[in-house]
Amino acid sequence: MQVKNERKSNAARAEDTQHALVTAARRLFAEKGYPATSTPDIVSEAGVTRGALYHHYKDKAELFRTVLCKELTAIAEEIEARTSTDMEPMEALFAGSDAYFDAISAPGRAKMLLIDGPAALGFEEIRALGLETGGEELRQGLDHLFGDTNPNIDITILSDLFAAMFDRGALAISMGENSDQYKYHTKLIFSLLSNLVHTSHENKAID
Repeated sequence: MQVKNERKSNAARAEDTQHALVTAARRLFAEKGYPATSTPDIVSEAGVTRGALYHHYKDKAELFRTVLCKELTAIAEEIEARTSTDMEPMEALFAGSDAYFDAISAPGRAKMLLIDGPAALGFEEIRALGLETGGEELRQGLDHLFGDTNPNIDITILSDLFAAMFDRGALAISMGENSDQYKYHTKLIFSLLSNLVHTSHENKAID
C-alpha cells in the first residue's frame, strides 16, 4: 500500500511539474514569442530545475509543440461547443466561424499558431497537429454544404483556401482589426459561394 501511494505521489509530482512547465512556457511564448524565450526563462518562470524540463521534454521545441496542441484543442472544443449536428450546414458554418475567430483571439494564440509555430516546427507539422486535435470541422462543414452539388468541387482544396482566409483574418484581428467585420464578411463569402454553387447545380438539373 505504501509503495502504491508513493507511486501515486510520484505521478502526481510529475504531473504538477509538467503543468507548471506548460503554463509557464505558454505565458512566455505568448508574451515574448518563441524565438525570444529561452529554457532558463521557462524553468525560472515555472519554478523548477532545468533538469526537470529535460526529464519531461526533449527540448524547447517539444515543449512548444505541447503548448500548441493545447491551444488547438481549446479552439476545437470551442467550435464543438457552439455547433451541433442538428444545425443546418450553413448555420453550422456560421457558428463555427464565429467560434474560431473568438477562440483564436485569446492573448498570444494567433501569433503562436500562425507565425511562431510554422516558423519553428514547419507548416506541415502545424497542419498535422490541427488534424490530431480535431481540426476537421471546416472540411466537414464544407462537405455537408457543397459535397453533393458539383463533382468538380474538391472539398480538400476548398477547405485549404478557406483555412487560409480564416488564418489571415485571425492575424488581422490579433493586430487590432474589428472582429465583427471579419465575422460578417466571412459569412458573406460563405453565402455568396453557396448561392453560386447551388444555383449552378439547379440550372444543370433543369437542363
